[in-house]
Amino acid sequence: MSKANETTKLSEQFPPISKEKWMEKIAADLKGADYNKKLVWHTQEGFDVEPFYREEDLKELAYLDCNPGEFPFVRGNKIQNNDWLIRQDIDASDVSKANKEALTVLNKGAESLGFKFAEGQNVSMKDIEVLLQDICLEAIEVNFIAPHDALNIVSLFVDYVKGQNKDINDIRASVNFDPIGHFALYGKFCTDEQELFAEAKSLMEKTKNTPAIRPITVHSNYFKNAGVTIVEELGIALAMGSEYLARLTEQGLNATDINANMRFHFGVGTNYFMEIAKFRAARYMWAQIAHKYGIEKADCKMHIHAQTSTWSMSVYDPYVNTLRSTTEAMSATLGGLESLTVDPFNFYEKSTVQSERIARNQQIILKEESYFKNIVDPAGGSYYIETLTHKLIQEAWKIFLNIENEGGFVTSYRKGDFQNRLSDTVKTRAKQIALRKEKFLGTNEFPNFEETKENMPAELFEAKDYTSENAETQGLVIYRGPQEFERMRYRTDTWAKNNKRPRVFMLTYGNLAMRLARSQFSQNFFAMGGFETIDNHGFESVEAGVKAALDKDADIVVLCSSDDEYPNIAPEAVKMLDGKATIVVAGYPKDSIEQLKEAGVKHFIHIKSNVLETLEHFQKQLGLL
Repeated sequence: MSKANETTKLSEQFPPISKEKWMEKIAADLKGADYNKKLVWHTQEGFDVEPFYREEDLKELAYLDCNPGEFPFVRGNKIQNNDWLIRQDIDASDVSKANKEALTVLNKGAESLGFKFAEGQNVSMKDIEVLLQDICLEAIEVNFIAPHDALNIVSLFVDYVKGQNKDINDIRASVNFDPIGHFALYGKFCTDEQELFAEAKSLMEKTKNTPAIRPITVHSNYFKNAGVTIVEELGIALAMGSEYLARLTEQGLNATDINANMRFHFGVGTNYFMEIAKFRAARYMWAQIAHKYGIEKADCKMHIHAQTSTWSMSVYDPYVNTLRSTTEAMSATLGGLESLTVDPFNFYEKSTVQSERIARNQQIILKEESYFKNIVDPAGGSYYIETLTHKLIQEAWKIFLNIENEGGFVTSYRKGDFQNRLSDTVKTRAKQIALRKEKFLGTNEFPNFEETKENMPAELFEAKDYTSENAETQGLVIYRGPQEFERMRYRTDTWAKNNKRPRVFMLTYGNLAMRLARSQFSQNFFAMGGFETIDNHGFESVEAGVKAALDKDADIVVLCSSDDEYPNIAPEAVKMLDGKATIVVAGYPKDSIEQLKEAGVKHFIHIKSNVLETLEHFQKQLGLL
């Protein structure tokens, strides 16, 4: 082998492949199928995602030349690592009890504490002293959740820190004071609007020289939990943050100080790569906005806390929530942020020691065993994620500008058109869930056949409209994606306490592969509604299958066979059942559909079925509705 050959790189031994060549190969593999229908993902965010990306797709992205820690911060605020704080929230209505719990969870891996005070709780200096006793404030972050007592708490906390002879610059803290978020959630301000922004100014002045204490929090997570898309959450977050900059600079405050004392609270969903790109896009856009307010580029950082979304949580098969929140935590931390809360999987009840431990350990594993904290901007350079980041910027910026053109967030929200758009998004997503185009494992996909629920609070399965009495405008309606399916299933469980649970019998016949596939599909289909399903290996005749179904006192009999066999077996099954059970055909044999309908078959279930509507129809037919 020549010396030249010895030094040749492996990559140089293969010729470059053009995009056209890739497309030719894809077209050949598709065998005439439509490329856009088969391989292009039409996202709910308003843009299409291709099945592959190349370096040439990034040629227009100027920010790729920036380094981590540099404007516009798309690659993150940090330059040494990707570390973040593991946050756990604690009920602080009893400050002594909260202090003991805080010390316990700090010893078990928490690095940031969120103290949730009760509505109307009057916090005193004694309360602060008891709450923070033996806690090393320099080593952790402390957050106060008390929206109606923010100025008092900030004042007490700053005085407490000074009284402990601690350097205030070493202390990291926040308060969730967010009058704009409250206005969005409830449809009105909690008190006089001008007084609230005067209080915001006082808070900023109190923490002006303590940049690590952030008294204002922008809660875009409220909207995340109302079911908005990622681009909508981004546009809303930017508009809310911009409104604080505008209002507080009008009161004479310095924009740099405002930004330094403000943090954003995002929700995180299960759309893995899109959520990674969301945090990168958020920092980029906020840097542009902050710079327009005259803030020096180095100070245009967006400070982010994130929390796993209740929107994706399920009551049924709740341990699946651990999978969802792990995915969400991965997206958030890979996207880059300062702190993260992972909610316990049993969100619908008081959390337990076990569920809180699991929630903490999800982050600890990502940090210490998966080394997510070690690599700065781990998503940087990915053709796919960089493209998603760019497209999210483009689409979210349109929403932000539209809100700004209407006079800013509060003015736009007062008009109500804003809420109408969000309502349209929610309706679209609800339909996608009903059609199982948006999937929730354990709810509208692969449910646990054996699981039942009893004596659950009814409000768990209902959307919650937060609009206050005498509201100026419509507030937010918070609900969960799996909620409609779970309400339907819980209806069955409630019925079954005093009645026979609806029973669905699989009459499997003929073609082995088709009957097995359709039986499995049908069992999952009806189990989503809490129906009892009975599978079978296959019958020698339709007569034998019908007899077995009647012996099992089946309410519904599902024919599971091939399209070619249905015209022969369906009429016979209809005749033999003679109305003693509802007959359903698994599949949609389009060549014989009219023939089957004429024979008396009224129901067909298939992958394009609206599962929610179909199952509720059967519930109504059986007397559950």
